[in-house]
Amino acid sequence: MTAPDFAVASLQATSPGTPIDVFADRSTVPGGPGARLRWIRERARAFRAEFAATGTPDLVSTHPLTTLPYPTRFGLWRAPRTPAPFLVITNRMLIIRWHEPGGRRRTLLFEPSDIALGRNTPYFAALAAKAPGFLRRFVAVEYGTVPGHLAAAGIDPAEVDYLVFDHLHTQDVRRWIGITRPQADLSPDLPVEPLFPNAKLIAQRTELEAMADLHPLQKPWYQPDAYRDLRTDHVLAIDGDVLLGPGVALLSTPGHVLGNQTLVLNTGTGIWASSENAIAAECLVPRQSRIPGLSGWSRRWDQEVILNANTLESTADQYASLVLEKSIVDPSQSDARFPQFFPSSELTANLTSPGARPTFTHRAITHGHPKGLRS
Repeated sequence: MTAPDFAVASLQATSPGTPIDVFADRSTVPGGPGARLRWIRERARAFRAEFAATGTPDLVSTHPLTTLPYPTRFGLWRAPRTPAPFLVITNRMLIIRWHEPGGRRRTLLFEPSDIALGRNTPYFAALAAKAPGFLRRFVAVEYGTVPGHLAAAGIDPAEVDYLVFDHLHTQDVRRWIGITRPQADLSPDLPVEPLFPNAKLIAQRTELEAMADLHPLQKPWYQPDAYRDLRTDHVLAIDGDVLLGPGVALLSTPGHVLGNQTLVLNTGTGIWASSENAIAAECLVPRQSRIPGLSGWSRRWDQEVILNANTLESTADQYASLVLEKSIVDPSQSDARFPQFFPSSELTANLTSPGARPTFTHRAITHGHPKGLRS
């Protein structure tokens, strides 16, 4: 696979919004992973207070894209007791809108996956080639597309300012932000004009740098050729934590991948976090889980979270990142035992995965009035 042609250092470095300093020094905390974990826990209270004071966005709405199979040994790591080699996860897109102090409206799409092109990810392409057709039809269900959801919401693609993913596993954004040269698999004769002409893809610089020279453990999950000819003026490399707008922030949460980031939202029900560091809210409180094995694993090894771990780029960091997410969010108003952690890929009950039925699911984040989509 060919590394992307763009030079990461040349990408736009001016962060949108305002840098967040609460967790900025985490990499320099003296001591080992345990010291960093304690440090993060101590800083979480300060972040909660500061972030809540920024206000709330105008609107958060949730739009399902697809369900797909995912290895149980990755999604629930070593904890579950189930014969099912695969469980089922659901990917959803969030639409977030807010107004800046000067009155300008901003629109952010979180997890706007191009499902059709995402299937070319090496791991999932190999999995699909081996899976029986009836199983693919039963498990891999598509609920809608990014353009379709936006059209239904009455949002012109030109209104979208930011495209954000918690990380770039499986993601191919060529149709969203355009490519500067023809590519044989997508447009053999002409460059591709962006569907979102005014949008910036926001990604952590560390992940973009890693994609230029992938480790063998990373290669099954990325499509680096899809980033080779991207329009660099549509890619915004950021470094660390950023407040984008009232009640809207991105926190660097390395571990699942080194450049992982978490969307944090302040809503009418309190603070939420969304990433793929875990695939179920109960993975942050495994002793409340009825999934066979999770509670026992947590008690046996005194581990308070269950990771979603496939590439294992930095397991101790991912554990700390998930504790950070757990420490900053509020409890669910529908069941206070579970945190307002919204997995970007959420565990979903399915007959093909016995023993992996979630105890609790969020399914959506809803904030503001639906008319906020158009107003």
